[in-house]
Amino acid sequence: MFYDIFNGDADGIIALLQLRLANPADSQLVTGVKRDIQLVKGVNVKAGDTLTILDISMEKNIQGLNDALNNGACVFYADHHRAGDIPDHTNLEAHIDLDANTCTGLIVDKLLDGKYHAWAITAAYGDNLIAKADELSKQAGYTRAQAEQLKEIGTLINYNGYGASIADLHFDPADLYRALLAYPSPFDLIADLNSPFYKLQKAYKSDMENALSITALYESELLSVFELPNEAWSRRISGVYGNLLANQSVDSAHAVLTKNSDGTYLVSLRAPLKNKQGAGDICIKFATGGGRAAAAGINALPVQQLNDFIKQVEEHYLG
Repeated sequence: MFYDIFNGDADGIIALLQLRLANPADSQLVTGVKRDIQLVKGVNVKAGDTLTILDISMEKNIQGLNDALNNGACVFYADHHRAGDIPDHTNLEAHIDLDANTCTGLIVDKLLDGKYHAWAITAAYGDNLIAKADELSKQAGYTRAQAEQLKEIGTLINYNGYGASIADLHFDPADLYRALLAYPSPFDLIADLNSPFYKLQKAYKSDMENALSITALYESELLSVFELPNEAWSRRISGVYGNLLANQSVDSAHAVLTKNSDGTYLVSLRAPLKNKQGAGDICIKFATGGGRAAAAGINALPVQQLNDFIKQVEEHYLG
């Protein structure tokens, strides 16, 4: 049995898209909303199975990974999040790069010698690596207009991954991935007026207008915090809204809080774009937190810990 296990955001989807456009496989898809990252433990792995794991932290999935390897599976693992100690196992092929200016889509792009380079650039845009993606677009010879198209596609695919459950999303990430397989190039996606691009474009515009009407809950030179209500549109827009804020004010950190149904906060933290480090280290201090250097989050931050969170962020970037 082949399993493709991937994050439901732009980077995870597009990393797998590149691999399967190059090497088609009849696989069982295992994914979920962007915050659903402990995906490996849910797979019943047997000897002889092959797992492709993309864009989810090895550190967060180490038990499932070790179980899979011990059960006799072969594992291909590509990621750019916190890895912890990488197992030394003959059945594990690991491509881990923690550089803040890379993503899983770009890691896969190198392995495929740029065969689907436009999709890889789209993944970088979707993961908010704007400067890196702009550089790659220019090197590839794309016009500014073409680069903006790739940026919009990446943003929209990433936007679709945010939510408390699949019900919040416009497309199940597995279904969106399957739909994108029809397009060897992201420019083909835009050319098809019936593609998912246009549904996501319309929905994104509506949700972003709602977010832009919210004023800051807290603001300093080091950090701006915005609180969104317990609504499906809030959960959908939180991540890409955080990216937008980060790009508008590159010297400051930004946190977008969305109220969960139990009263806790779903937190999206973006490190200052001029100092892309520390976000993951800050969020991992909280029980349901994790992420990478430039962008991280907390799934359920108790309200009474909000002041501590703000203090942790400001103390980190003050230094």
